[in-house]
Amino acid sequence: MPFLDLPNVASWQHVGARTGFEVAYFTADHGRQRVEGVTTATEGSRSWIVDYVIEVDRSWLARSARITGRSADVTRTIVIEADGMGHWQIDGVPAPHLRGCLDLDLEASAVTNTFPVHRLNLPIGHAAAAPAAYVRAVGLAVDRLEQTYSRTSEQAYDYAAPAFDFACELTYDRHGLILDYPGIATRVH
Repeated sequence: MPFLDLPNVASWQHVGARTGFEVAYFTADHGRQRVEGVTTATEGSRSWIVDYVIEVDRSWLARSARITGRSADVTRTIVIEADGMGHWQIDGVPAPHLRGCLDLDLEASAVTNTFPVHRLNLPIGHAAAAPAAYVRAVGLAVDRLEQTYSRTSEQAYDYAAPAFDFACELTYDRHGLILDYPGIATRVH
């Protein structure tokens, strides 16, 4: 069953690994989905703010992002662009280490786990790799993150990111937005 259109706004409370909050606004425009949001958190002894504008195309492929991050150490803005075929640029410079990635994943965000589940549209019982351009919350370094999604029910996916030795079951709503990301975030609106 396909997901419903995204609501105008959604929000999450960070739980477990950090304390904080995320709010995202969604706008569909000319076949693209625009996600504008901000997430703030304290993790250990570090606090940060990440402000983002992300666009995905009608196939849910990441196409562009403008991300600003602020911590006690640094404030930085980056612009990421993708051609939808696995080629990326960061601030206008080719990023060959991201070749083949189709998704954008913000360490600071629960909402970016929406993109691959929409893009993959997996039937129950199927799994797929979804390597992503992974943007760190502090300093906005962009790395490649190997991850997999396996749809286990109408609203649940097994998720794994081996680089972090992390696996969990993600629960989604009818819009394909995270309801529960164990140890990371819980949807509150």
